Amino acid sequence: MLFSSTAYAALLLAAFGGFWALAAFLPGKRTARSAFLLAVSYFFYGTWNPRYLVLIFASSSHDYLVGRLLGAAERPAHRRLLLLASVGADLAVLGAFKYFDFFADSFAALLAVFGVVAVPPHLGLLLPVGISFYTFQSLSYTIEVYRGRLAPTRNYVDYLAFVSFFPQLLAGPITRAAAFLPQLLRAPSLTPERASRAVFLIGLGLVKKIAIADLLGAQLVNPVFSNPVMYSAAETLAAAYGYSFQIYMDFSAYSDIAIGSAALLGFELPRNFAAPYVSASLREFWQRWHISLSTWLRDFLYIPLGGSRHGALRTYLALIATMFLGGLWHGAAAKFVVWGLIHGAALVITRLVQRSGLPGRLPGRLRRAVGVVLTFHVVTAAWVFFGAPSFDGALEIFRSLGSGDLSAANLGLPALAALAIAVAAHPVRDAWFDRVVALFHRIPAPAQALLFVCAVLAARQIASTDVAPFIYFQF
Repeated sequence: MLFSSTAYAALLLAAFGGFWALAAFLPGKRTARSAFLLAVSYFFYGTWNPRYLVLIFASSSHDYLVGRLLGAAERPAHRRLLLLASVGADLAVLGAFKYFDFFADSFAALLAVFGVVAVPPHLGLLLPVGISFYTFQSLSYTIEVYRGRLAPTRNYVDYLAFVSFFPQLLAGPITRAAAFLPQLLRAPSLTPERASRAVFLIGLGLVKKIAIADLLGAQLVNPVFSNPVMYSAAETLAAAYGYSFQIYMDFSAYSDIAIGSAALLGFELPRNFAAPYVSASLREFWQRWHISLSTWLRDFLYIPLGGSRHGALRTYLALIATMFLGGLWHGAAAKFVVWGLIHGAALVITRLVQRSGLPGRLPGRLRRAVGVVLTFHVVTAAWVFFGAPSFDGALEIFRSLGSGDLSAANLGLPALAALAIAVAAHPVRDAWFDRVVALFHRIPAPAQALLFVCAVLAARQIASTDVAPFIYFQF
């Protein structure tokens, strides 16, 4: 059930009506509201593959139980054992479904280097959609309880609803229990201003997805990335730029729709993007891109690995290890590992350059402009590995970039227009965005609904292509 489908629109409307009816007629039945959200969320997840409902239920139940036991445990050794049980079980399930075949093939390839021929075993399991996201979300709960930063929840239904909350279940934003569970405890509310903002975000997300991201993919990125030898260097470069903005528009669109959908139900989800391509360094980029994942990696990987507290060498190793694991989190393939290592190495280089004092020799505006251009092109080069069909496919794209052929006969006007709009709209400031939302709120509700429908229909007409699944669904 895609966010851009009429089925999701019907589900969201039903969830909206049912949730607020419960809030109005049974205001004291908080658990009933959580149970309703849980039922809707499980129905939503079951439309992808109902068999994997058992998996998310078992994973959530296990971590809920571990959280309760951690709350009662006092001995450090006992608490460490409980944490290991939670982390070990979650990672074992994630590893079996996502990484077993990859590591088996990699180990067989390593043996082949030494002349040993081995036939690797394969589980051949279908990857459950959203498993990486809800696993990280549930893991953060038990880790925070273990650290004493969060009291374990006693309400089983609340916890199941937190892990499976349908707007953010498949691709985030990754929401911390400390931010979400208290929202289940309080009486829900929805002001007209918040409702207008939610509708605007959902409409904006649909337009970004359908009219820009899908159009860029269908008419520029997919043809070039699937067969780069057929295209010139100029066309391949345009496709590389196109993928940078396609993945941003696609993923930020999902986040917009998720945040807007949650807001219609009275819940606040964390912001996930903040104009990442105006970043003047890789460090700033990761403060603006997929913010819920980058903060998760910082808090639960980078800092435990030593962070910046134990000298420069330890910091550099922690950065590379964190980004290597971040790349592996995205997928069991060499191209994702390389993508992560590029970012890890670039973060190390960024720190070395900053420590050298060289950037300080440039005037402020020029320094930032140079930083933005360099950062964007490093990120774009890394995206080639991320978006290519395979590692070898990425190398073919780079070979095409080096061909020197500047012909552009295959660059169509619709794709170039979508790319230009994406580039122009990307750096819009928060204050300007808030003014537009405020103007939208002043329009009468029926006019808001009409504008929403017209915008979505126009986007579908512009794209003139089937709506594609969100890119991050594969993770």
